[in-house]
Amino acid sequence: MLLVRGSAAGTTLTGTVYERGEDAPSFKGAPDEQAPYVWVCDEFYEVESGGLVQKVDGEDVHVAFESPMPRGFDTRDQAVAAAREHVRTQFARIGVDPEDVEIEVEREH
Repeated sequence: MLLVRGSAAGTTLTGTVYERGEDAPSFKGAPDEQAPYVWVCDEFYEVESGGLVQKVDGEDVHVAFESPMPRGFDTRDQAVAAAREHVRTQFARIGVDPEDVEIEVEREH
């Protein structure tokens, strides 16, 4: 299992790449269980009011969450590349420049 963590503007988002042989989450919308690599992470966007209030660069941002959309990949490189892009996209959706996002990939022990 790999954790892909993006940090920027005082907040962090972490998702998981399940590797070959590991049990990825099983729920409606999950990818084919035959996919050797599965990426799962929250998806969210900024809303005018309601949602969950997050501190982003010292400002309150109202964030609404969507259901995670797990995606299957044939290779680790494809999964990690998609994970990096996903994390940067989520930050962009709340007004953070994707270029400012620091990404770490680490193996969960």
